[in-house]
Amino acid sequence: MVDLIAFLSTGKGTWGHVSGLINKEKWDKIYLLTNEFGKEKFTANEKTELIVLNMNGSAEELRDEILKNLKDKLSGEVGVNFISGGGKEHMALVSALIKLGVGFRFVVSGEEGVKEL
Repeated sequence: MVDLIAFLSTGKGTWGHVSGLINKEKWDKIYLLTNEFGKEKFTANEKTELIVLNMNGSAEELRDEILKNLKDKLSGEVGVNFISGGGKEHMALVSALIKLGVGFRFVVSGEEGVKEL
């Protein structure tokens, strides 16, 4: 399969959706972008890397932080999910992926498994 990148941020029920994505597909590697609270409270599996970011910075600062943390980790195409997180975070991630030259597709978890939008 491919790698999964998702925010593990705020929003009622969004962590459950992210867990569904993780458990319903055979990802090569999973990168969850989160804050200290997410790192402390989310139970990750062995394929999951929790990347702690400063969510209070500007979109540009957040993009640069994502670039720094994902550089040399991604190859080919990645699945991206935006159920959790906010607009600034999502814009920063898309900008970082474009700058990294990585192809991406949007994925969601549904009753039938993981689907591409």
